[in-house]
Amino acid sequence: MLSATSGTVRVAARPLTSPHPVLSLLRAICPTPSTQTGTPPLGKKNASNDTPSRIGLIGARGYTGQALINLLNEHPNMDIRHVSSRELEGQELKEYTKRKIVYENLSPEEVAQLDKDGKVDCWVMALPNGVCGPFVQALGQSSSLVVDLSADYRFDDTWGSYGLPELVQRSKIAQATRISNPGCYATGSQLALAPIVEHLGGMPTRYQVFGVSGYSGAGTKPSPKNDVNLLADNLMPYSLTGHIHEREISHHLGVPTAFIPHCASWFRGIHLTINIPLNKTMTSRDIRQIYQDRYAGEKLVKVVGEAPLVKSIQNKHGVEIGGFAVDSTGKRVVVCATIDNLNKGAATQCLQNMNLALGYDEYQGIPLD
Repeated sequence: MLSATSGTVRVAARPLTSPHPVLSLLRAICPTPSTQTGTPPLGKKNASNDTPSRIGLIGARGYTGQALINLLNEHPNMDIRHVSSRELEGQELKEYTKRKIVYENLSPEEVAQLDKDGKVDCWVMALPNGVCGPFVQALGQSSSLVVDLSADYRFDDTWGSYGLPELVQRSKIAQATRISNPGCYATGSQLALAPIVEHLGGMPTRYQVFGVSGYSGAGTKPSPKNDVNLLADNLMPYSLTGHIHEREISHHLGVPTAFIPHCASWFRGIHLTINIPLNKTMTSRDIRQIYQDRYAGEKLVKVVGEAPLVKSIQNKHGVEIGGFAVDSTGKRVVVCATIDNLNKGAATQCLQNMNLALGYDEYQGIPLD
């Protein structure tokens, strides 16, 4: 595999701690990696590889797979060699213009053989939850990079690295051969909460995240959550307790979270409204400055004054965080965030992780606007 790690060891930002006893208890029960410190982006000066990497994409039929194909098609150092989809087997991958690619229906054993023969440098698993295990097991201890877009390994802290570059130490991602790509809701929620974690306090003991996603978040398999007729002039609540992203946010951020997801009639884009009790009196300006300082230099996180709008983030590759409305007591703030669930919520973040682990500029191939 063509990959390299950065030779620069970066000093993390000061650790965030919280005196709140519930947070302390949760962190004692679920110790997690240092996902609140982050490190500066690894740009062109840190790149150590200029040779194209060969990519195998397993599960290319879905919206995320298609979004990733579009990004890889424009990337100067990513060369798709194999795409696998049971439903599209035998059809040509028309969205890819670098070479002729025909969809295959690869078994775990066939993937393992291609890898053993040195045909692929990076495997991307764009499969539904609970499906990629046999492929990962077949690859075994291979040194090839594997990026999993499902939730299957997001809670296994021994499986390589969790791939949220703005919050996880980038050197860890750059050295990993196994990366678990975060969920869309979980990415937006963690980025919107992380800067303020050390100031969390008071009641409630779980911090409420109200989320609304376009119906592409429900995937291509027909369901009420992507039924455009059912969603017309409608807002559909679902999985109001125990959603897997609730667990993901709490596990990786060390914050007890109550996540309340909904689905709406637009195609792509997520809006998050987060209610945050504070452990001291603060102003909106104070809080906004904390976020601006935390994300200074991050090209895919934009801190704004007003609450961001979904239609402004659709088809974009970053996250917008704003609102910062403080109530009359000064001890409660509401923060809003928007993210395109198919881009930074999935494909763009996957490409960030691939770039880091394969030795390229972290933002190579990602439109920055």
